[in-house]
Amino acid sequence: MTVAPVDSGFSTTVEALRLREWQLGPGQPTLVMDQFSAEDFHLIVDDRADVHVSSKDGRFYLGWFPLGRPGTGGEGWKIAVSGTAKVRGYHLSFDTETPADIVAAAVARVLETSRRVRQPSAHE
Repeated sequence: MTVAPVDSGFSTTVEALRLREWQLGPGQPTLVMDQFSAEDFHLIVDDRADVHVSSKDGRFYLGWFPLGRPGTGGEGWKIAVSGTAKVRGYHLSFDTETPADIVAAAVARVLETSRRVRQPSAHE
């Protein structure tokens, strides 16, 4: 198939454009939520049906706002990791239409970079 604009004299093929299909739409939020265990995380569903997940130590937070986070321009997901006294934390946001697969990949990577802190024994 050749596409030829009327006025430029430029033409190309669909193959040359390397057209792609891109995943769109929010998808299945369970892809994100299924990554959290009750052993390590707290899960709360509030009165708006927004979902909040936090690590037991309180340093990790994930919020899912299916109808958009109040006071924002359509923020659907919020990931935050608290910093320490020496290193600042960070946060990521995704809008309500970001595919859950993308958010799940970001969450998976954040969780992969975490590690349990070894507690000193009583006789150390």
